[in-house]
Amino acid sequence: MAKLWQGRSSGEIDKIADDFNASIHFDKKMFREDISGSVAHAAMLAKQGIITTDEGQTLIEALGGILEDLESGKLCIDPTCEDIHTFVEQTLIARIGDTGKKLHTARSRNDQVALDLRMYLRRKSGEIISLLCQLLDVLCRRAEETKADILPGYTHLQRAQPITFGHHLMAYAMMFRRDITRIGDALRRMNCSPIGSCALAGTTFDTDRFYEASALHFDSVCENSMDGVSDRDFCIELASAFATVMMHLSRFSEEIILWSSWEFQFVSLSDAYTTGSSIMPQKKNSDMAELVRGKTGRVYGDLLTLLTMLKGLPLAYNKDMQEDKEAIFDSVDTLEMCLKVFVPMIDTMQVRKDHMYQAAQKGFINATDLADYLTKKGMPFRTAYQLVGKLVAMCIQNNTVLEDLTLETYRQASDLIEDDVYRAISLHTCVEKRNSFGGTSVSSVEQQIASTHAFLQNLAACAALATATEKENQTDDAGHASTSISASKDPAVMEITHHDGVAIALAAMKAAQQNGGVGAPVTQSSCPSSKGE
Repeated sequence: MAKLWQGRSSGEIDKIADDFNASIHFDKKMFREDISGSVAHAAMLAKQGIITTDEGQTLIEALGGILEDLESGKLCIDPTCEDIHTFVEQTLIARIGDTGKKLHTARSRNDQVALDLRMYLRRKSGEIISLLCQLLDVLCRRAEETKADILPGYTHLQRAQPITFGHHLMAYAMMFRRDITRIGDALRRMNCSPIGSCALAGTTFDTDRFYEASALHFDSVCENSMDGVSDRDFCIELASAFATVMMHLSRFSEEIILWSSWEFQFVSLSDAYTTGSSIMPQKKNSDMAELVRGKTGRVYGDLLTLLTMLKGLPLAYNKDMQEDKEAIFDSVDTLEMCLKVFVPMIDTMQVRKDHMYQAAQKGFINATDLADYLTKKGMPFRTAYQLVGKLVAMCIQNNTVLEDLTLETYRQASDLIEDDVYRAISLHTCVEKRNSFGGTSVSSVEQQIASTHAFLQNLAACAALATATEKENQTDDAGHASTSISASKDPAVMEITHHDGVAIALAAMKAAQQNGGVGAPVTQSSCPSSKGE
């Protein structure tokens, strides 16, 4: 197979070295993006008069035929080609002859691969965001179902205060909302076209980089040609964002693993997302959650691979940069698979509210509420804290709980305590009284659910706008894969998953500019909060 770089060199490379040098076995993932970029490039060359209009049309039609044949399976990617660029160009030349040799005018593989990678990651990031939206939808629905179900909240893995299961789920929803905007924010910086940078110094041809960038849905054009071809900071940013999503999934998985154990029994996972033991017939193992937790380290490793690969490279392009793809592709594929398993696992998870409530009745998790009760009666909080601590110690010595202490015992501790103390320290009161913004009361959880629905609706509106814009000026067919797992009840999520990855990515970029879903905006000054418990 002839090499694109065959000229000064004979192209006769050692077989082992040739295999070592090749990237076709992993960069073939980008065939759609490579062809879409070539279509836009051919259109630009014809527009600028660098090639004739007829030649441009011939190139565009032939490239469309190659894409159609690849997607239908009629054409297979040749594994003996060095890379996906070589395969597409040589297939093009084989089909239309010398006109195909004109496609690479004013272009290098250096800016071509930088373009392909940006477009591929934009599409796949959109598909990941779609999955995260489905996860948000599931979390909101499950939180609505369990917004009044009490369980112990923990600090240091010790029972701390009563909360609701819905409140706990919405904590993760807020994390995943930030993850979506974090990815969108990284995409905004990535969505800058490098095409036209050529090898490193630009080109002597009268090209129109802005036309090409617009045709491929880029917001801007790289201002320095060396920067355009020689940095992969966008891979690092996305890998970091993906690692953060995995960290959140891993923490959630750890809790699911604990909750589904006999020691907790807070939830029961569907058999579809558990396995058994080959020797112990009673076992029901939460293997899917454990694998998500385990694969998190793998995605962390992908990020470190990218950072290490780039740390000592002089400008501009170096072959080391070929190593970026396997790392970022693995990060994308791993996160995507984890989300595809995680969403239905949470959706089908059975919540055992009776066990949660029983656990909440132990551990004196209403002790803070007793201290608050005394404080509201006029006792300084620190004094109340110390008094309640002594009452807890007495309960432990006598194997009882605060709710079962007699009123006489309470009044011996403080004459501020009256018979309304029992209502004040009941678990339901403890939860419902915490109706501060972001708190665990039913009304607060409902507010968090509504806020998340509004976040999804905004993202859906941005996606619809991006799709409408794309249809008005459509030259890119770089992927329209569906990421829907199951039918959502939220119209916003249905709208989001209806769009392709590119439109969802563009929507996330826009949403990242609008508050970013990171919290409620502050409209008045607030006092700094202290750290710790």
